[in-house]
This record gives sequence, C-alpha cells and structure tokens, in this order.
Amino acid sequence: MIIAIDGPAASGKGTLGKRLAHHYGYRHLDTGVIYRAVAHALLEMGADLHNEALAIAAARQLDPKTFGNPALKSHEVGNAASIVSALPGVREVLLNFQRQFASHPPGAVLDGRDIGTVICPDADVKIFVVADPRVRARRRTLEAQSRGEQADEAAILADIIKRDERDQNRPTAPLRAAPDAHTLDNSNLGIDESVQAAIDIVEAVRAKR
Repeated sequence: MIIAIDGPAASGKGTLGKRLAHHYGYRHLDTGVIYRAVAHALLEMGADLHNEALAIAAARQLDPKTFGNPALKSHEVGNAASIVSALPGVREVLLNFQRQFASHPPGAVLDGRDIGTVICPDADVKIFVVADPRVRARRRTLEAQSRGEQADEAAILADIIKRDERDQNRPTAPLRAAPDAHTLDNSNLGIDESVQAAIDIVEAVRAKR
C-alpha cells in the first residue's frame, strides 16, 4: 500500500507521516527533505537558487546520508527549497528517486506537496493536510525555538503565506489536492490526534475495498 500525504500544513506533517508509517510497518519518506538537501547544497556554494543547471547537478549528486543534517530544518533552507522545487529539471531528476522508494514492499508513506497528484497519482490513500497559516506559523516558531534558534513569528507567517502562493501557482506540479484526496484539517489537533485521524482515513478506505 502507498499512502500519499500532501498539503500546505508543513509543520508537523513529516512527523505525521513518520508515525503513520510506523503504525503500519511501512517505509517513510519526507520528500521535502530531498528538495531541502538540494537547496542546502546550492546555499553552501553561494549559488543562485534559480540556476537550474547547478540545481540539477546538485540533485544528481544527492546523498541520502545527508538527509539527517539538522541544517536542513532551518527556515532559510525551507524557503530556498520552495524556490528550487519549482525548477522543472530538478523535479524530473528527483521523480524516479521518489517513485522507486514508493514501489518497494511492504508499503510506503510519502509526504510532500505533489505526492498524490504527480509522484504517486495511483496511491491507495491520499491525505491532504491543511491548517490555519497562523497556527502553522506558531508551530514553526516553537520548533525553531526548541532548536535554540531565534524566530520572528510575524516574519514566519509572511513567509508561509508567500510560499503557499508560490507553490500553488508554480507551472510545474502546483500544490493542490488530488480529486480523490481526503482533507485533514489539523488546526486544532495535536500530533496524536492528527495521527489517529489519518489512521481513521486509511482504515475507512481499506474497509471499502
């Protein structure tokens, strides 16, 4: 079984996917990390984030061992990843990596912003996670502070709104819910409640088969 988790509610979504995968004994991939790794590589080089040729080269040299780098979680890298992920050539290079991950047994949970629409359009279950931007900004601020980072909540909110607009309007793989996706609004849910809500969606889909 393949479970696709998409949506603009990035904060906490990776945790949701990871815990959902653990519940079912599936493999998990937070695809945002892939784009963050590419963006981080460009930032380290001091390169223009819009330079598609350099971004493609970085994507081809991607090392999964770097996915655990704490630097990938920074606000700066997140914003850079949103720019890099809009480059068609980068998305093409990383497409096969994600699909191959999803195809391996016993099952997989992938979360990102185009899993159910582009990467795994035939996923067995598609969940589109949303939350009020102000709630997401507050969560992200707390996450940054927990890592000992300075965080301006108002600036984070502005960046969230800007990123959502950019991702929703990009010509390649825009952020949108698949027609058969189930919406999960976790504005007022803790992570445990969000995980249970996702499990309920998966079980409801399985019960119909």
